[in-house]
Amino acid sequence: MTNIYVGNLDFTTSEDQLRTLFADWGAVETVTIITDRDTGQPRGFAFVEMTSAGQAQDAIRKLNGSVHGVHALIVNEARPKLYLNREHESLTSRDHRRHRI
Repeated sequence: MTNIYVGNLDFTTSEDQLRTLFADWGAVETVTIITDRDTGQPRGFAFVEMTSAGQAQDAIRKLNGSVHGVHALIVNEARPKLYLNREHESLTSRDHRRHRI
């Protein structure tokens, strides 16, 4: 299974549209459009999981930089999420807001 990051999406793009776009290159397992946790509005990026690594690489090569809607897509293999070590958290992170008086 290969997880693909799709960035620079138009906010009106649906999961079905992304599934159809990537299905041209192979079997799509899941499509997840990321939304803002407070407003529920799309944030302009998504993740697509494809079952075949070879097909996923073909999709990445063909779709990266292609124009859909008014935006050129950014398509690459998703990187693992980084977890912060709480001991070394900086004041620029969002967690410092919880400790305001």
